[in-house]
Amino acid sequence: MADGAPARPYRGPLRAAIFDWAGTTVDYGSRAPAGVFIDVFKRRAVPITVEQARGPMGMHKRDHIAALLALPSVTAMWRELHGRPPGDTDVQSMFEELVPLQLACLRDYADVIPGTIEAVDACRRRGMKIGSTTGYNRPMIELLLGEAKRRGYEPDCAVCVDDVPAGRPHPYMALRAAILLESYPMEAIVKVGDTAQDIYEGLNAGMWTVAVAKTGNEIGLSEAEVAALPADELAARLAHAYERLRAAGAHEVIDGAGDLPAALDAIEARLANGERP
Repeated sequence: MADGAPARPYRGPLRAAIFDWAGTTVDYGSRAPAGVFIDVFKRRAVPITVEQARGPMGMHKRDHIAALLALPSVTAMWRELHGRPPGDTDVQSMFEELVPLQLACLRDYADVIPGTIEAVDACRRRGMKIGSTTGYNRPMIELLLGEAKRRGYEPDCAVCVDDVPAGRPHPYMALRAAILLESYPMEAIVKVGDTAQDIYEGLNAGMWTVAVAKTGNEIGLSEAEVAALPADELAARLAHAYERLRAAGAHEVIDGAGDLPAALDAIEARLANGERP
């Protein structure tokens, strides 16, 4: 085989992990984004539920607004109030209103999720590089990068929706992160996130995917709120979250980033057997 020719199938170790932000590495419960969407719609006298707000989570924030406006019940409320269906101008104006609201609250939700720093350290000991992708725009992620660094978390790169032609579920952010990390083949990379959109992003990029259930969007509660749940209720919510994330195509589902090393072991075992994502 010539130098540099790819081995097929790839059976080597994992070379990189690409993490999401809210609900995966910071902001236990992914609460910052959900609250802002609810607020923006409330300002238009069109109330949406927490469940509706969380449905498209992980998308570009503008695409997220468009997806919410396309919900039949939301479209009906908008039409009744405004005498017409929502249009692209409405999406843009709501997005422009959302950006400063999101920036204003991000520091309040920038705490690193327990287990994240230890998981990142474990990845680095395995020789893996650490990337990140996000539905936040560049000003938002720059703010979060500074806050996370002060708290001990600093990925090797941070790709946002401003950097690529389109956000999730498209693979562009994950692929750009792979380029910045100089990591390949794609089956040597793991995408870690808490939403279906994260999983789609990783799968569309040809990567392994690990979904985070307990600390992220599927449960949607703070660490204290999760701890206060009765054991049977927490178990039921977790089972539902695991089911939904597996249905999205996740190769592995874990409670939180702290459980990542075992998932990486399982993926490397599959790689050693010649499996591909």
